[in-house]
Amino acid sequence: MFGIAYALGTAGNGGGGQPAGLMQFLPLIIIFVIFYFLLILPQQRKIKKHRDFLKELEKGKTVVTSSGIHGKITGLTDNIVTLEIAPNVKIKVSRDQVLGYSEIKSE
Repeated sequence: MFGIAYALGTAGNGGGGQPAGLMQFLPLIIIFVIFYFLLILPQQRKIKKHRDFLKELEKGKTVVTSSGIHGKITGLTDNIVTLEIAPNVKIKVSRDQVLGYSEIKSE
């Protein structure tokens, strides 16, 4: 008998369950929007900026790699950068591992 009373009490709202269901997802939607603007969007901008930097590499520039090696670019291919790190000492590194221009001037 009490089961029928509970069923009538919730069914008598006239379909009021849908707005409550949407309201349950609202905090998740807000969290996703905050994560997008604080984490995802800045990371995408950083990746795009690094990709543009890698396209602009040219011979003669002094760069630093992700491992901290400073060197002068002596050769470029699509995937490999040849760096001169000392007189007559050249190494090849992946183009993606070049982080930025070095402030150390090569001789």
